[in-house]
Amino acid sequence: MEFHLEFTPKPFEVKINHQHKLLLIGSCFTEQIGTKLSNHKFSVLDNPNGILFNPVSITKSVSSYINNKQYAEADLFYQNECWNSWEHHSRFSKPEIAECLQGINESQCKANGFLKNADWLLITLGSAFVYELQNKEVVANCHKVPTDKFVKRLLPVEEVFGGLQQMIEKTQAFNPGIRIIFTISPVRHLRDGFIENNRSKATLIQAVHLLTEKKAGCFYFPAYELIIDDLRDYRFFAEDMVHPNYAATNYVWEKFIATCIDESSQQLMKDIALVVAAKNHKPFNPTSQQHKKFLQTNLEKVKKLQQQFSYLNLTEEENFFNS
Repeated sequence: MEFHLEFTPKPFEVKINHQHKLLLIGSCFTEQIGTKLSNHKFSVLDNPNGILFNPVSITKSVSSYINNKQYAEADLFYQNECWNSWEHHSRFSKPEIAECLQGINESQCKANGFLKNADWLLITLGSAFVYELQNKEVVANCHKVPTDKFVKRLLPVEEVFGGLQQMIEKTQAFNPGIRIIFTISPVRHLRDGFIENNRSKATLIQAVHLLTEKKAGCFYFPAYELIIDDLRDYRFFAEDMVHPNYAATNYVWEKFIATCIDESSQQLMKDIALVVAAKNHKPFNPTSQQHKKFLQTNLEKVKKLQQQFSYLNLTEEENFFNS
C-alpha cells in the first residue's frame, strides 16, 4: 500500500546551465532557492529590492530595473528612526537618508545590468493581497506602519494577469533572449485567514497558468503543489506550521534540479558540492600533515574544475585551499 502520492513535474524543454545568469525575485522561498543555486556556483542575483510578496510590487520592481530608476529623497519616508522605501524590504532601511539612497540605487544599477544580460528570470509570487496607501499606491512592505494607514485588497485574477503580462512584454523587449519561470510560494499567509489564503493562492495560480499558456518563453515550476499536495504533512513544516522546513525545501530543490537544470550541470553540481563541503570542513588539527594533504588535494580539484569550466567562479575556494 502506498502512503505517499509522489508528484514528478514534467521536465522543461529548455533547461538552466552553469553558463546562464539567473535573476530571482519574490518571496522568502525565492531566497532559499537562490542560496542553493549560489552555493552550486550559478551566476545569481537574488531579490534586488529585498523580499517581495505581491505581483504589483514585483512587476513594479522589474519595471524599475528596466528603466534603471534612481531613487531620491522624495521617494522615501521616515518611520521608526529610519528612512524607508515603500518599494523595498526593510533591509534597505537606514538611519541616514544618504546611506539608504546609496544602498537602493547601487542595487538598482546592478539589477539593470544583470537583467539586460540575464538568461532566466525566476519569479515567486507569495500573495494576491495588497496593502494600499490613501493615494492607492501599493506598498511592498508596511515597515511596521500602523494598519489603519492602509487599505487591504485582494487582487482579481484579471488584474494579476494584466500586470504580469505587461511585465513580460517589457522584459522581453528589454532582453529578447530571456526566459521566465513562475512559481507560487508554498508558504501559507495564515494571518490573512485560512479561506483568504486559499483564495489568494488560487488567484495567483490561475493568473500564472493563463500566462504560461499564452506567452512564449514562460514556464511554471510547481513548488506550491509539491509542498501542499505531494508532501502535505505538518512534519514537513517548521515550528510555525507555515514555512516549509529543511527537508521540504531540499525535496523541492531536488525536483527543481531534475525539472529545470540540464544533465551536464547536474553532474557539475555534484563535483562543486564536494569542493564546497571540503571548504566547510572543520579540521581536528589544522597544522597536521594530513590536513595539509587534504588542502592540496582539494586545491587540485578546484584548479581542474576551473580549467575545464572557465566560467565557474571558484576564487573563494581556491584562496581557502591555498592558504
